[in-house]
Amino acid sequence: MNLDTKTRGILRLPLEVYGESVQGTALRYIPCIGKCRLLVFAGIHGEEPETTFLLSRCLRAFDKPFQDVAFILCANPDGMTLGTRGNFNGVDLNRNFPTANWQEGNVLSRSVLEAPRDTALSAGCRPGSEPEVAALLRLVESLQPQSILSIHAPIGCVDAPARTPLVERLCEAFNLPWIPDIGYPTPGSFGTWCKERKIECLTLELPRMSLEALFDRYGASFIDFLRQA
Repeated sequence: MNLDTKTRGILRLPLEVYGESVQGTALRYIPCIGKCRLLVFAGIHGEEPETTFLLSRCLRAFDKPFQDVAFILCANPDGMTLGTRGNFNGVDLNRNFPTANWQEGNVLSRSVLEAPRDTALSAGCRPGSEPEVAALLRLVESLQPQSILSIHAPIGCVDAPARTPLVERLCEAFNLPWIPDIGYPTPGSFGTWCKERKIECLTLELPRMSLEALFDRYGASFIDFLRQA
């Protein structure tokens, strides 16, 4: 990859605390200078570290906060540390949001994309029960972004209800297909929560590849996307 802008070894953008995880880990975000138009966050599933890696690596190309874009590098730091999809309580945070379709009980996930759903997590004891979710909701309500980009892996698509200009730019940057629905029920998901509140929510599903390959393929185009976002 031939990058016009070199990335640094450390992140030079300011970090502010917006809450704490179950284990007391500080939840941090990178604020913007003015009114937030776009919030980008990664790492809500701890077994998707590539999302945090790619976002961090690309943000290291910048040395000043964005005017109207804020970022969360890792929304589930305990899960990322433990290498688990859920948080320390074993809750899939992306099934814990207070939506009309939230469901109590087990949440089944796949250990790998081709496997059956063989890993059981919880949706929480009630909607919004987990501190990571509650803190994220408070931050969104405080920032009031027009759009939110949530980064996941490893399906390889852009999942959004409508093909808006922002969706088009994201599909072009990553050369990934747009799909209007992920194809299976996601009760209590962040995307559903946004839909109920009429907030544009895009889910970038990174394809399966090594960390080095992800940055090699998408680093320059993601940096350009962020510059123009």
